Amino acid sequence: METKMRIFAHRFTLFTVCYRVASRLTLTIVGIFSLAAVSCAHAQSAWPSKPVRIIVPYPVGGSTDLLARLMARYFADTLGQPFIVENRAGANGNIGATFVATAPADGYTLLLSTTGPLSLNKLMYETTSFDPVTDFAPILLIAEAPLVLVANPSTAVKTMPELISALKKEPGKFNYASAGNGSMGHMAGEMIQEQTSTKMIHVPYKGSTPAMNDLVAGVVDFSIDLVPTYLPQIESGKARAIASLGEKRDPSLPNTPTLRESGIPTSSTGWIGLVGPAGTPAEIVNTLNQRGNAFLNRQDDRASLDKMGLRPLGGTSDHFGDFISAELEKWQPLAARLSSSTTK
Repeated sequence: METKMRIFAHRFTLFTVCYRVASRLTLTIVGIFSLAAVSCAHAQSAWPSKPVRIIVPYPVGGSTDLLARLMARYFADTLGQPFIVENRAGANGNIGATFVATAPADGYTLLLSTTGPLSLNKLMYETTSFDPVTDFAPILLIAEAPLVLVANPSTAVKTMPELISALKKEPGKFNYASAGNGSMGHMAGEMIQEQTSTKMIHVPYKGSTPAMNDLVAGVVDFSIDLVPTYLPQIESGKARAIASLGEKRDPSLPNTPTLRESGIPTSSTGWIGLVGPAGTPAEIVNTLNQRGNAFLNRQDDRASLDKMGLRPLGGTSDHFGDFISAELEKWQPLAARLSSSTTK
């Protein structure tokens, strides 16, 4: 009996020791995982901990580039790290957009772009290496970018009715420039022709600046682009504003009638937005969205955008995602009709 009691006591002691060791080991493991979780959370909350790149898929000097530099300065001032604007132009914005779509989704590479790469290019090019809905995380719809139809001052056309009359009298004689196939200027030009049963020759350029230069030089007859692109030329008399393409007259061009005022029941407006690669952490998206909206609500920055011919928008990231999907649906029918004549 005594022997059995000793064996029981020994086993009980051994069990107690093992239980205590196991308990301590469990607590240690839990502590390690808890520390790792805290470290990960801290790493995310510490964003940005290094410079952030904002990719602009167009050349230096355009309205998109200037807006990106304004926002980069504000982000840097409020988030404590440099935000560096990097221009990666080409293929109507596809080069820069592809770069961001394939970048790590860590919040350190962003895309600030206009309508083309974020909607129209998907419709106008037979193949693109990215999808604006599935390959990007929408952050902020920044601004509306009104369009204007302008003429070289040497042309006799001064109003939209005069342009329609000239186009019907001599179909195919006149041409118009845009920033490229699939650009908002291109789409707007084709839409006007459909609405008025007229024909102009489309001359696509590699960006707004070369198109503007040739319009001013008289190489092309007309051009359609963002108001900020042509406002200095209009004010200096180097280009003549024929029609504003927004729903209302543009404040920068109060004497320029809209298409609707000229009897054409349509309108067309560009826009600029900020996105990151798909999978960008929600915390980072929310931070950028909040800072971006704060930027748009600052009086000085709103005034700067106004001088550039841009109209601040803002809103949630979800709203921007829904907006992109709606734009794709809106332009799909016209893009399908144009696809056969567009350079792929």
